[in-house]
Amino acid sequence: MGNAPISEKDRIHTIDIIRGFALFGIFLVNMPSFHSPVFMKTMYGVEMEYTGLDYWIDVFFTLFIDSKFFTMFSFLFGLGFYIFMSRAEKKGLGMKRLYVRRILALLLFGVIHLIALWYGDILHTYAIAGLFLLFFYKRKIRTMVIWAGSLLIVYNAFMSLTLLVPSGVLEEIESASVGMTAGLEKYVEVYENAGYLEWVSYRLGTELPIILVNLLPAMVPVFAMFLIGLAVGKAGIFQNLQEHTSFLKKVRTITLSISIPLVGALALFTLGIIDWGIKQTYVIEVLTSVSSISLCLFYIVALTLLLRNESWQKKLRPLGAMGRMALTNYLMQTIISVAIFVGLGWYGDVGLFMGTLICFVILVIQMVASTFWLKKFQFGPFEWLWRSLTYWRLQPIRKQEIVSNAVEEKGQV
Repeated sequence: MGNAPISEKDRIHTIDIIRGFALFGIFLVNMPSFHSPVFMKTMYGVEMEYTGLDYWIDVFFTLFIDSKFFTMFSFLFGLGFYIFMSRAEKKGLGMKRLYVRRILALLLFGVIHLIALWYGDILHTYAIAGLFLLFFYKRKIRTMVIWAGSLLIVYNAFMSLTLLVPSGVLEEIESASVGMTAGLEKYVEVYENAGYLEWVSYRLGTELPIILVNLLPAMVPVFAMFLIGLAVGKAGIFQNLQEHTSFLKKVRTITLSISIPLVGALALFTLGIIDWGIKQTYVIEVLTSVSSISLCLFYIVALTLLLRNESWQKKLRPLGAMGRMALTNYLMQTIISVAIFVGLGWYGDVGLFMGTLICFVILVIQMVASTFWLKKFQFGPFEWLWRSLTYWRLQPIRKQEIVSNAVEEKGQV
């Protein structure tokens, strides 16, 4: 049997819709970074200040969006890893060799995306962390869950250490950062006025070193969610939802029960009802990180159960189409956003409300475009390139080409 990607009949549509939902949330979170200097303000310890409607949008994002969808996407990557490896194994293909090529191709996309367009690329992080999944594919589900839980506990415990630092020390650190506002002004000026090559060169000197320093810490929660997705894939939950419905309902109840007090506490600190002074921001970061795990799993399970209803499957098909072309749509979100805010000179001039509106417009366009594209083509353009690099030969992309190839292979058997 020749090397080939999965066929239409083998695709798990529920996963496509959840992936589209995750991509939707990720773009909402990323949008402020596309139109405002969120990155450098965070580096200099300068908080984004919002008023009016922008303030309440920021609160909503903090409670229900931030970190939740990135975590969900990481889970789906681990699940996708299991599906890819198990299908390659059943076909008798060199699954490790194929997967390494697949990961290296993803790393190539990520590096180009990171250098040429945007500091917030997640593909290079996924690619590097994804290599370590090879050590866990044959391990027991219990082992995967223990490793995932341990990594998440260690990561969040390490984040919480900041809360033990005396307030006076934190005040001195923040005071030193405030004096570096000249760097922030230069950053905004370059984003607003520089040509493309100057802009890229400046970004390589300011953004890339920070990204590389934070690469290892960023990989820890990502890899933990990879393992949870891998464990779910190995347990066969999405392959047989009917059999696991009772289990999913229990998980939905448990994750919701955990999420409610965590999000409630996060709301108290975010709204300033509880004030820990200089440590307020750090408490919010820890609560956001911890709540992202339970709320992410709740979103996944609740949506999975909802999609057992065929009417919801039909209603959310455009989201599924966007999810099937997740790589293409993720990269296009950056290309479109950079073109609008940096290319047209809107950088720093758009508020959170307007940025969110633009985000929704782009997402609707992507859902419509993905739906029409997939009527004629089996893959998105970047998915096609990714698959071609993975299988080391050009893949048929038009649906009729795939049918023709299948008929030819059948005739040769």
